[in-house]
Amino acid sequence: QVQPVESGGGLVQAGGSLRLSCAASGRTFTNYGMGWFRQAPGKEREFVAAINWSGSSTEYTDSVKGRFTISRENAKSTVYLQMNSLKHEDTDVYFCAAAPRHYSDNLRNNRSYNYWGQGTHVTVSS
Repeated sequence: QVQPVESGGGLVQAGGSLRLSCAASGRTFTNYGMGWFRQAPGKEREFVAAINWSGSSTEYTDSVKGRFTISRENAKSTVYLQMNSLKHEDTDVYFCAAAPRHYSDNLRNNRSYNYWGQGTHVTVSS
């Protein structure tokens, strides 16, 4: 079992930057692909970015390409989401999740993920 814990959310002005971190305790971190999702009240959870177990492959939803960067530091069992040029519409609760390694080809699908963090709030003021 892996327990992701997010941090780094907060309030930022439009155009600013934030870096989210997700520390995953428990089993071997490299057994898991990692993803970031976001969700607004009353809306479905939306895929944001994902990275495979080795860090050799990343994926992004179109609305964040060129602005967000996902990375992982396996020695620290941590995955990051660097968010630049933030927009008001990026305001959401951001969740980190872990997917077993054999789901590496389907990291955009939230059903690939077994373990979820509690979320961290990101508010972008316009």
